[in-house]
Amino acid sequence: MARTGKRFRAAQTAFAGKSHLPLDQAVALVKANASAKFDETVEVAMNLGVDPRHADQMVRGVVTLPNGTGKTVRVAVFARGAKADEARAAGADIVGAEDLMETIQGGKIEFDRCIATPDLMPLVGRLGKILGPRNLMPNPKVGTVTMDVKTAVQAAKGGEVQFKVEKAGIIHAGVGKVSFDAEKLAQNVRAFVEAVTRAKPSGAKGTYLKKVSISSTMGPGVSVELSSATGN
Repeated sequence: MARTGKRFRAAQTAFAGKSHLPLDQAVALVKANASAKFDETVEVAMNLGVDPRHADQMVRGVVTLPNGTGKTVRVAVFARGAKADEARAAGADIVGAEDLMETIQGGKIEFDRCIATPDLMPLVGRLGKILGPRNLMPNPKVGTVTMDVKTAVQAAKGGEVQFKVEKAGIIHAGVGKVSFDAEKLAQNVRAFVEAVTRAKPSGAKGTYLKKVSISSTMGPGVSVELSSATGN
């Protein structure tokens, strides 16, 4: 823990006095100061001018990053018959129906994304208290309740990122690894920011996008110049 603390403090020193940097400079700074022994995730945090306690100010959606996330995503699919075969052929890690429900109820959750065909949602609905708090509940708004399970599985495996605003009006997500080329990371950040910007709810008043910052898993954050993050 002490060694990690020293690294973090060293990064803080490197970041001191640097804020609202152009995106390319912010990415370079984060990459240069990621000193963990593993390939850290580059994370984006966005402060939005919304109050998600109101239904018309909820922000959620999905975006496919142009350069993927660098993360291996384990996908579970609730489907039967031909759709179950389609899911397996597309690369789903776990496919089932009642058997999968029982596995989850038993506390075994070995997946990062859950997809379901519409006819199995009554079954999946029984798992709401388990999957909901983990943000794993299939939802038609983000394409995880669908008959096109092939496309959904391929998207999940290929760099699709879901986002949902938290109580404090903050959205965050991993958008790549520090080992990525700086240009590819910048492209992913812009794609994510643009997707959240497009998802602006009808009830949002005043300034919608207040702040964007990026960091590595073990490092401090640096704020990004908004115009460079949105591509404007």
